[in-house]
Amino acid sequence: MGILRTKQTLSFLILLNFSSLVFTTDNTNVVYKGCSEQKLGQQSSVNLQTLLSSLVAASGQKTFAATTTGDGQNAVTGVYQCRGDLSASDCYLCISKIPSKISKLCGDVAAARIQLNGCYLRYEVVGFRQVPQTQLLYKVCGSKKVNDGVGFEAKRDSAFGMVENGVKSGNLFYTGSYSSLYVLGQCESSLGNDDCGNCVKSAEEQAKLECGDSISAQIYLFSCFISYSFYPNGVSTTSSSSGKLSICMFGLLYIYI
Repeated sequence: MGILRTKQTLSFLILLNFSSLVFTTDNTNVVYKGCSEQKLGQQSSVNLQTLLSSLVAASGQKTFAATTTGDGQNAVTGVYQCRGDLSASDCYLCISKIPSKISKLCGDVAAARIQLNGCYLRYEVVGFRQVPQTQLLYKVCGSKKVNDGVGFEAKRDSAFGMVENGVKSGNLFYTGSYSSLYVLGQCESSLGNDDCGNCVKSAEEQAKLECGDSISAQIYLFSCFISYSFYPNGVSTTSSSSGKLSICMFGLLYIYI
């Protein structure tokens, strides 16, 4: 999303402080939050509430929407997206939880992003500019490592290739498996097919770099995410995220110009 307004001549940086909360398989549990330090003005705060109500209402009809509420420097723009395998009703249940979480976890701030297991919503006042589409925001690496005697790296690379091709030809969402390695990838619906493929490829490279031979990983970039879980002995009846995890949060940089 580009700069929406450039009247001011002075620049200043605002860091969204990212924190991990809960990681479970419940679609409405928080994975991470990002909250700017700058507070909203009174009129922008009113516009934000209107924006959130509009996005929640839209989530009962479609799994992605972007809109702007208000005029001039008080305008607030927002986006939500649900995971590609959720129904419209499940999408609504997920997105409808976010406004109260924004209030509780971030307060009345000028920009925020809340990622739940099944959906996310982000907003910012006019004048903010996001980092690149492929900026790493958050990662979770499973603490259990894979003995590559089972050919993990080759299987992971093949599965990653399936994700890249799948998102470009499957509505920017793909889930599948290859030799007991289960993968999922999704891009924000504002991306074109090629940009989505490039974003997912960047996420895969981050997974290799940041998580190495971890048996599972979740990688969240600004405009896409991927996850994988490897079951060398067959599918486990216990969630792969129930063990110890290596978690890292990254600041999301915004610039007002």
